Formats: sequence, C-alpha cells, structure tokens
Amino acid sequence: MPEYPDITIYIERLHHFIKGRQLQQIRIASPFFLRTVDPPLELIKDLTLEDIERIGKRIVFVFSNEYFLVLHLMIRGRLHWHDAGYEIPKKRGLATLDFCNGTLLITEVSSKKRASLHLVKGREQLKSFDRGGLEMLEASLKEFHKAIKAENHTLKRTLTDPRILSGIGNAYSDEILHHAGLSPILQTKNLTKAQIEQLYVSIRIILTERTQWMQEEVGEGFPQKVTAFRDDMTVHGRYGRPFPKCGARVQRIRYSSNETNYCPGCQTGGKLLADRSLSRLLKQDWPRTPEELGELKG
Repeated sequence: MPEYPDITIYIERLHHFIKGRQLQQIRIASPFFLRTVDPPLELIKDLTLEDIERIGKRIVFVFSNEYFLVLHLMIRGRLHWHDAGYEIPKKRGLATLDFCNGTLLITEVSSKKRASLHLVKGREQLKSFDRGGLEMLEASLKEFHKAIKAENHTLKRTLTDPRILSGIGNAYSDEILHHAGLSPILQTKNLTKAQIEQLYVSIRIILTERTQWMQEEVGEGFPQKVTAFRDDMTVHGRYGRPFPKCGARVQRIRYSSNETNYCPGCQTGGKLLADRSLSRLLKQDWPRTPEELGELKG
C-alpha cells in the first residue's frame, strides 16, 4: 500500500503536472471503483483543479466550487501519467482523469478491487475521511506520547492504526521499528520514556529520509516504482536475508493477511518471535473483519 512517502511524492508531481488545469472528463472503467453517486461526477467536468491534498493515505483532488475527489489506492492501486487520451487497460485500469496536457491513469493489479473514489461537496463532508491520526512531521513529542499511550496495543498495530498515527502502513512500520531497535510485539503500555522518545525520532527520520530518497529517484518525472518491496529497505520484504550490522537473518511473523519483518539481532536481543503464539497475538491485535481492516488501512 502506498504510504506517506509514496503519497507525498505522488502529490508533489501531480502539483507539477495538473494543478491549475481544467478537468476535461473522468472515465470510469470499473463499476465498483466509484463509491458515490451524489453529487454526480458530471458536476466537476470542466472545473479547475485548484490543489491536491493528503488525508492519511488518501489523495484529495480539490476542484473549484468546493468539490473534492477523494482517492484511496489501498494495497495495489497506483497512479500513472500518460499522453492525453490514453486508453484504459482492460484488466488493471480503474479510471482516468483527463486534462489537456495528459491523462492520469488509476490502476489496481488485483482480482479484489479495493481501491475507491468518492466525490463530495464541501469541507464538512471531506472531514468524514479523516481518521484523526497524528501527522508525525508536525506533532510534538508530548502529543505523540499521549496518542500512543491512549490505548494498549502492540507497536506494530499502533504504528499502522490511522486513528493514532497518519500515513504509516505495513512497510514503513517495519522500517521504523528496526530503526528504533524495538520489537514489533512490544505493548505500548510497557514503553519507557526513552523508548517513546526514540520511536518518535525514528518515525520522523524514516518518513523524511524515504521521502527525500524518492524525490531524488523521481526527479522531474512521475513515480514509476511505487512498491512496498524496495531494494533499499532494511528489513521489510527481506525475510531470510542477513542484516550486515549484526549478522542475524531477518525474520517474519505472519498474521491475518499481513506480515511483520524484524531483525532479532537489532530488535529482540537475538530472540526469535515468529512462533504460533506470537502470530496469534498479532492476529488478535489486528482487525477481525474486512470492514475493520479497511478502517485501519485508512
């Protein structure tokens, strides 16, 4: 799933390509992609795209007359920039936003179409998409401490819950916890003041560094490699590979449809966590229904 660094780069490049442009049309290829019927999409045709914003992992296209097009890419949704009039691919294409200077294509490489598009009128309606999580590059240490201590969960769950923290998902939570040297199953009630401070610092460092790296990679173009499995990841997606600094091999815990990667040498004092009881622990600390999972992936 695209997370804070990916969404930030998408928005930065969309500013360059389409901010201030007039929307010519929206083509919808998948009937399940558009989740609203009122107001109808026809109302934003020929309107000016005034801005592009972010709410958690959602991208918000701000049109004149206070219309907001809200896009959630979920796990496998992606954006692509093409020449004007680009034809929508049959299997993976969801929709296009067509402008005079090019076409923004929205795709999803999955048999289960989870990506969504909503059109709402007015800022009050837009607020319903905000899960309330802290923006970590804006939040103070005091605010962070209060947020993660409000409920008791594993650190993995806490980092990826959009009601607690905004924009962090499965991939970058692994990277953050490794940077902080903390176990993914550590309960927030047991965090020391020093661990909370380290976690706060690690979140800000990882999100900032990864965003900067992606900016350098994309340059003046449009993101082509938005993936949770990057070669420069430290632990995420690197199960079984040795970590150079400590020599330990990256391990994983599988639970529900998710996976946590960690380095036992750096995070758990050399102890292996990937057993059935811990998988059950994380699974129990995870949403029990697809609806609850959707809330967490907000």
